Amino acid sequence: MIKTIAIIVISVSIFGLLLFVFVKNQIKKRIGDHLNNEKKNKL
Repeated sequence: MIKTIAIIVISVSIFGLLLFVFVKNQIKKRIGDHLNNEKKNKL
């Protein structure tokens, strides 16, 4: 019983970490694109 709970907790933690890294990279990319567009518009 404790073994299955530990497996579930570990797998959910790994999935959450991967999702966090993916979302962080997507947000960073969109912010970078937005800043580049702002620079181009000012010129």
